[in-house]
Amino acid sequence: MAEVKRVLDALVRSRSGGLAAASALGGLALIAGLAVRATQRGEPGAEPARGAGAPQAPDTVRAPAATPFEAGALSDDEATLCLRIMVAASAADGVIDARERERLDAAVAESGLDLAGRQWLARELEDPATIDEIADRVATPEAGARVYAAARLAIDPDTMQERAFLRMLADALDLDDDAVARVESGLAA
Repeated sequence: MAEVKRVLDALVRSRSGGLAAASALGGLALIAGLAVRATQRGEPGAEPARGAGAPQAPDTVRAPAATPFEAGALSDDEATLCLRIMVAASAADGVIDARERERLDAAVAESGLDLAGRQWLARELEDPATIDEIADRVATPEAGARVYAAARLAIDPDTMQERAFLRMLADALDLDDDAVARVESGLAA
């Protein structure tokens, strides 16, 4: 389903508030940026450590910081995982509320999703993926961070069930508390 990236991008960009507007690069880049932030070590928002207190020589070339990848680098399979976890997160409290459904419908319309894609999405909405189904398909910590970032972008965890869903997802993806805090600080930035 080639349109899945367009649906994912449109869904993230449709997020209310200044967050998506601040991501002029698009929704996929926002997911990638939050994931890069999550996989950095150190305090949330802090610069990576340079070493054991040794000053850096002026002629030393510092390795470039990790940067979000090009949107095309996200495979269709990973984009599908991200979309599946966004649907599951939206349904975590037992109901996809009117605001969540409106955002999803607008993203589908904007993306031009074909009939087969719409049917696939309708099946996902009827029977969302479980956390374990998603986590079993995640191969790297970076991919796990992207999946978690997508889930977090799908919802504002304002119910106990949504907060529990995100905690269980972080555990299943082996994301520590610091990585989760870095995603949260990225959302607040």
